[in-house]
Amino acid sequence: MQDFKLYFGIGIGHILTWEAMDHILFVAALCLRYLMKDWRKVVILVTAFTIGHSITLALSALGKVHVATQWIEFLIPLTIVATALDNLTQRTGQVEHPSKLPVIYFFALFFGLIHGLAFANSLLSLVGKEGIVLPLLAFNLGIEAAQLLVVAFILLISFIFVQLMKVRRVWWVRGVSALVLLASLKMAFERWP
Repeated sequence: MQDFKLYFGIGIGHILTWEAMDHILFVAALCLRYLMKDWRKVVILVTAFTIGHSITLALSALGKVHVATQWIEFLIPLTIVATALDNLTQRTGQVEHPSKLPVIYFFALFFGLIHGLAFANSLLSLVGKEGIVLPLLAFNLGIEAAQLLVVAFILLISFIFVQLMKVRRVWWVRGVSALVLLASLKMAFERWP
């Protein structure tokens, strides 16, 4: 149980630091188009992302997949760029068809695969390849918990601006997405392999 707490804490700490700003920007970009009332959709969205990065984290930790770190570090900001661009091109008031999952859910899952490759190096440097299952589970659950904290913060800020301060929702989503886009383009440029 002590090991579980340790790796759960490491997972939380891995997200809630300045070094994880790319991850925080990605989660923020994913959540911007949603309001507090949409919290269930956002939890599913972030969990899809967690599933994606859990898959590649496990495969990489077990030595089944290896991608050069510099390429992963370059691709991560590109996932943020794509998500921010999707927000910028989204039509406001667009109603989601109840029988279809929005494309953003597939973005989250696919982009999670890329982000998981970056997490693998962090986890492997702590654990090694032996006895990886419990640390992997605890680490992923810690990451999920931290992401949900980020989501709660983004939904709260959106609530303040859109619902209390009456900023038009389209301005909020596009304005913040433009800032996220600029930050992620800068990151991508700095991380060019």
